Amino acid sequence: MKKIDLNCDMGESFGAYKLGMDDAVIPYISSANIACAWHAGDPSVMNHTVAIAVEHGVGVGAHPGYPDLLGFGRRNMDCTMEELRNYVIYQVGALQAFCSAHATRLQHVKPHGALYLTAVENEDVARAVAEAIVRVNPDLLYVALAGAKGELMTRIGQEVGLKVVYEAFPDRAYSAEGTLVSRRQPGAVIKDPRAVSERALRMVKEGAVIAVDGTAIPLDVQTLCVHGDNPKAVDLVRSIRETLEADGVAVTPMGKE
Repeated sequence: MKKIDLNCDMGESFGAYKLGMDDAVIPYISSANIACAWHAGDPSVMNHTVAIAVEHGVGVGAHPGYPDLLGFGRRNMDCTMEELRNYVIYQVGALQAFCSAHATRLQHVKPHGALYLTAVENEDVARAVAEAIVRVNPDLLYVALAGAKGELMTRIGQEVGLKVVYEAFPDRAYSAEGTLVSRRQPGAVIKDPRAVSERALRMVKEGAVIAVDGTAIPLDVQTLCVHGDNPKAVDLVRSIRETLEADGVAVTPMGKE
């Protein structure tokens, strides 16, 4: 049976402010990327999100980003590589502590927002992130962009000894170059559950995604991401899971044999 991981960015609420529908989404996913309180989240939110992940048998991952609460980690920051390594170590270590408190293990690390997109293009940033993960725990899975545009992250991750998991985004539009269309562009986030489910199934079964210009981009996909801050997140993730399972695809946490 073909299998795939279904992950979601979670734990993005902050204090009195609620963002996302984590409690409603988590029954349908197999891995959670949990914000580490620098681009979003706070200690109480981190604790709650790890707790519900454990309750539902969902793999826990750290989602480190730039220290940019106001910009939600979606703005580039001029940091030295030593700073970036320390930022990632700090955030991964914080979430690992909450995992220990809930008697579970940290499964993976997936960079967030601008840090992720910069690591796709910038070798120094990609290396700083990968080296930080190795210093915390070399057994952690490293989530990188699937396809040709993710080759830099993949190569550097493998060079430092990490196992890389390839990720695609069925609810995001892709450019002809294989990158995610900027959220500033109309149609960058796809909200129709049926369209997103069809894209997810094509990614898994055919290893491809259709770009905005109609180009078929090949992808070797091991995990699919759906965004919990999408207004239709629950409908999307439910539809994706039902569509995959109806077509004989098992949804399991990343790295699980």
